[in-house]
Amino acid sequence: MKTTFPLAWRSGSRWAGVVLLPLAAGAGAQTVAAPSGVLNLSAQSTVEAPQDWMSLTLSVTREGSDATAVQQQLKQAVEAALAQARRQARPGQLEVRTGGFSVFPRYGNKGAITGWQGSTEVVLEGRDMPTIARLSGEIGTLTIARVNYSLSREAREKLQAEATAQAIARFRTDAADYARQFGFAGYTLREVSVNTDGAAPMPEPRFRVTLAAAKVGDGEALPVEAGQGRVSATVTGSIQLK
Repeated sequence: MKTTFPLAWRSGSRWAGVVLLPLAAGAGAQTVAAPSGVLNLSAQSTVEAPQDWMSLTLSVTREGSDATAVQQQLKQAVEAALAQARRQARPGQLEVRTGGFSVFPRYGNKGAITGWQGSTEVVLEGRDMPTIARLSGEIGTLTIARVNYSLSREAREKLQAEATAQAIARFRTDAADYARQFGFAGYTLREVSVNTDGAAPMPEPRFRVTLAAAKVGDGEALPVEAGQGRVSATVTGSIQLK
């Protein structure tokens, strides 16, 4: 049985390991060529930019003794909000869509239905944060429920490209440095993988307002301040020292 002794270490956001030649083999054992002079590397890069996408959710709650009446009240509130918001809608800048809609019974102490309560949402989102913030104060039939900030798809894709290019450059630099430190003239690439966090965005800062505290239709714009968005890329692989 062959025995190999890997050597590995960490330095900052990178790690490396080199596989050394086998020292011994059992008598009569089947010999299998072990990799020699193979170095495992990992390099990471993180870039950031201001979050350029705002998602503001407006909601309304209604209750009453009749489910149909509650549903109709919610429908009227949403229709009024949509009509007002659509006049300022622009693709990518201010987009409008409906959110959740629910109506459920309320029960008394004896388990009987005593009334109905429902809620619904309208979502304003886009890059034009000042207009979205102003519009949230002009719509009088719904109140602010929550605000999210994030990177738009275009901004995230740009950051992913930048982070990936930086991580690859660091991987190549590290590979050349390690090869030289081990006394080799260069290296060839054996295998490599590149991963970014684009499928799993970083947690976004949120702003929440309780319905009881929010004013309805006060005409004042909501103060907004987006933070920084981050995207990371990691390059891992192995090289053959030459």
